[in-house]
Amino acid sequence: MNPFFEDFLRWLGGRLVRCFYRLHVVDAASLPKGGCLLVPNHLSWGDAVLLQVSTPRRIRFLVDSDIYQRRTLRPFLHAIGALPISKTRAKESIRTAAEAVRRGEVVCIFPEGEISRSGNLMRIQRGFELIAREAQAPVVPVWLDEVWGSILSFSGGRYFLKWPKRWPYSVTVAFGSELASVDAVASVVREKLMDLGERCFQNRPVLRGHLGRAAIEGLKRRGSSEILVDGMDGSRLTRAMLLAVGFALAALLRRMCAEPRLAIVLPSGKGATIANLAVVLAGKVPVNLNFTAARQSVEAACRIAGLSTVITARSFQARFPEFPWPENLIYLEDLIPKIKAGALLWRVLIPVLPVAWLARFSKVPAVGDREEAVTLFTSGSSGDPKGVVLSHRNLLGNVRQFSHMIDLKKGESILACLPLFHSFGSTVNLWFPILEGMRMVTHPSPLDIAKNAELIEQYNIKMLCSTPTFLRGYLRKVEPRQLQSLQLVITGAEKLPSDVAEAFHAKFGKEVLQGYGLTETSPVASVNLPDPPAPWPGCPVQSSNRKGAVGKLMPGMSAQIRDPETGEKLSLHETGMLWLRGVNIFEGYLHDPVRTADAIRDGWLRTGDLGRFDHDGFLFIEGRLSRFSKIAGEMIPHETVETAVGKALQLSGDERVLVITGVPDESKGEALLLLATMDVDLASLRSQLAAQGLPNLWIPRRSLRVDEIPHLASGKLDLQKIQKLALQPATTV
Repeated sequence: MNPFFEDFLRWLGGRLVRCFYRLHVVDAASLPKGGCLLVPNHLSWGDAVLLQVSTPRRIRFLVDSDIYQRRTLRPFLHAIGALPISKTRAKESIRTAAEAVRRGEVVCIFPEGEISRSGNLMRIQRGFELIAREAQAPVVPVWLDEVWGSILSFSGGRYFLKWPKRWPYSVTVAFGSELASVDAVASVVREKLMDLGERCFQNRPVLRGHLGRAAIEGLKRRGSSEILVDGMDGSRLTRAMLLAVGFALAALLRRMCAEPRLAIVLPSGKGATIANLAVVLAGKVPVNLNFTAARQSVEAACRIAGLSTVITARSFQARFPEFPWPENLIYLEDLIPKIKAGALLWRVLIPVLPVAWLARFSKVPAVGDREEAVTLFTSGSSGDPKGVVLSHRNLLGNVRQFSHMIDLKKGESILACLPLFHSFGSTVNLWFPILEGMRMVTHPSPLDIAKNAELIEQYNIKMLCSTPTFLRGYLRKVEPRQLQSLQLVITGAEKLPSDVAEAFHAKFGKEVLQGYGLTETSPVASVNLPDPPAPWPGCPVQSSNRKGAVGKLMPGMSAQIRDPETGEKLSLHETGMLWLRGVNIFEGYLHDPVRTADAIRDGWLRTGDLGRFDHDGFLFIEGRLSRFSKIAGEMIPHETVETAVGKALQLSGDERVLVITGVPDESKGEALLLLATMDVDLASLRSQLAAQGLPNLWIPRRSLRVDEIPHLASGKLDLQKIQKLALQPATTV
């Protein structure tokens, strides 16, 4: 190749990149001096140019021979020294690439084999392993961050034909540490790429911001559009009006309350939305208390968080006379008349003042970063409640992660019926629409299935977030036409039984997409999604969901699988305890350094869940350790046994009628107990389970008839109550 022409192309590529991108390069100097093989993620048509501009060394890209031979592309690909590879002449292609590496050149192969159309890392193909071993050369993982969303990516369901989200577009290219050729296998490269992606995401400047400042930006944008419809009274709020009321109420709360945290006891709706926004704008921490929890749990939460003031409504207080209300009560209906003048003034100023001035006049800081933004208390399903501290960074990060994954259009409606003391309700039903431009249609209870279905039909709602327990209610009470507008039905909090998913799809024609998260992950950690559309006819499908999985991890997250007893690191494809790291991992438990140290190790969250990844990166949760029994040295998953029992009893899936739990046993340490809301012929059941091939240790020997299966308000199983029921006398065989 003509050196002058090569230099000209490099110069031209650099100028073009810097016209449209703000490029940040990390650790390019760490590239080995000799030959090496680069293995980057692949998100856009511009990835090769971004990589080449990121290092002064010439990169020789491996290109599919069919693409290389196209008349429009061949002169350019030849000019830049691309190496054609062919599946029909694989050995020759591997030798050609390995020879270039041995000559001291930098060779790049995109190991996914194609551009991702979901923004997620796809299967790592193993061809790079053969090249690395043939060349006996190091492998260098490379991560291209924030490329998803550019006009050259498939963000929004198309290439090119869209406006860039910003200009110039910020992109980071991060080079990882080299791997020896013998260590560079697909599972290790995936892990290293996830680590680089997590590192890059953590360094995004937007995450150092303040939740209140982000709310100002989100609500000022398209301020005249509707953000909230209260499903109880039909009242509506525009984005600018919500911000104006929030500003005015925040100023009043700042004068009235000196304490750093304020409790909020309200159901999902207009009042709870205003209260939460105002508390954050006032520079304080909202703590939404679980009004369905046991008295001692609420009292413990108030003691841990130092809560002395509660924002509520008189009508709501009257419904819960047994709730341990503190002395200092602030009734929202008393405050609203006092702030009308202030709210009207702010409503006039919001359209004309820039965000920076609005933030300055309302005393909202620009930086929040790792400071406490919201505190949520765990459900107490398996112990005393813990105060989970979520920082500004956590919430800003998780909202952007979730928005990146689901790609809803601005202004589309979501049903916001989950309680705000639940982490999913707080992040996805409250802060997500405020920050990202969605419209929320609120209702105070996810249990009011008939009313929620009416709202979905009436307001053309696109996304429903629920739990398998609540979905069973839709199967019993709702007509298919009422859910016709839904594009996304996302479920979490508990494992999605296959019979529920199948029944829901059969009745409504809607696929139930299972996700996974914890309060400690802010909460969304992974989710299945609909497959992205094909950009042209005949293009192969890139699957974004998998039956039995909980989806792929949020962008900017990394994972490890470790032995639950020894902590030894395992392959991502083995089953063990799931450890997670990312921007959405919580800061720690409030005033509880001991439990914090047990949960977080060197920045990694020990989830307490057993899981594994398949080769395409889908996460499978095998169960929570608390939902396993160790019998005769074998770990037995309760959920797997429940599925087998449901199949044997031919249950319809429209309601949960049984649960498996463990109880003490003198001979084996623990035994399985079946709790059911119906009479069970245990001898017959045991025979059917054995016929299914279930191991003898996995077959319950005892059963107990109960009136109902205990659940928390979030839809999760109430493990404490289940254990209490399990200690009653039971039937044995």
